[in-house]
Amino acid sequence: MFELVLIVIIIALVFDFLNGFHDSANSIATIVSTGVLSPQKAVLFAAFFNFIAAFAFGEAVAKTVGSGLVRLEHVDIYIILAGLIGAIFWNIFTWYFGIPVSSSHALVGGYGGAAIAKLGWDVIIWSGYEKVILFIVLAPILGFIFGLINMLITSWVVRKKKPRSVDNAFRKLQLFSAAFYSFGHGSNDAQKTMGIIVSVLVATGYQPEFHVPVWVVMSCHLAIGLGTMFGGWRIVKTMGMKITKLKPIGGFCAEFSGATTLLLTAVFGIPVSTTQTITGSILGVGSVKRLSAVRWGVAGKILWAWVLTIPLSGLAGAFFYWVISHFI
Repeated sequence: MFELVLIVIIIALVFDFLNGFHDSANSIATIVSTGVLSPQKAVLFAAFFNFIAAFAFGEAVAKTVGSGLVRLEHVDIYIILAGLIGAIFWNIFTWYFGIPVSSSHALVGGYGGAAIAKLGWDVIIWSGYEKVILFIVLAPILGFIFGLINMLITSWVVRKKKPRSVDNAFRKLQLFSAAFYSFGHGSNDAQKTMGIIVSVLVATGYQPEFHVPVWVVMSCHLAIGLGTMFGGWRIVKTMGMKITKLKPIGGFCAEFSGATTLLLTAVFGIPVSTTQTITGSILGVGSVKRLSAVRWGVAGKILWAWVLTIPLSGLAGAFFYWVISHFI
């Protein structure tokens, strides 16, 4: 059993790495698309702030994912393994096509699908899933509203300044907003893998109750930081260039708005999608200029990917549980 536990923990950290890899676009898309940093420097910058988030936040999101979605007393290690493989499959599939979906929702869907495949629908804690599903809608709306308001206020503040001086000032300020967003990404997303690893320890009897040890915190933040460092350019291109054309002032407002949403939800233990949050913020910023500045066709494709992530990753988790139960 020890060897299996170790394998599942390693797979969880692989998922965490892929989470950082897949979602690195969220924190660097705007500073790359506005030319503030090169892609190589941007991912190193984001990775550092993803990692230091380990020292700032508790375990509220980890508890929601680890013990608030599926009845932990009924879960075994094979359910967790299948859920992780389903989430990893969906992440790689969507990364290949450059689709900015939520790694968080892939994990939530894969875990739930694997649990249902073995134990039926009664194993699901519906209040936990209702919260996650509610914030599929609310997270991008909050990002949109904050992005819209921040852009309006900031544009009014600099209305009498020369465009060149505004660009120069916000190129520097974007370093702050990108750091803030990367910090928010680490505070929310790394906790999800922390919750899964602790679920493994509790389900196999290595830990009596749900509590996140320091080594789990550090390893998860290190994995997501490394994943960010190797992040995918395909999704950066979609996020930073295809949705709307951003200037440094818009990039600053989008990042700051997205980070605010992430940190607020992390405090209340709500596992939201960093992808959806920053996308909503970018749309809010772009719509201040004019509604036609937003490529709504691209946004619509992203929306469909959001809606389908939990059910399709759930099917993947259920499929991989069937494979594991028959061949292991």
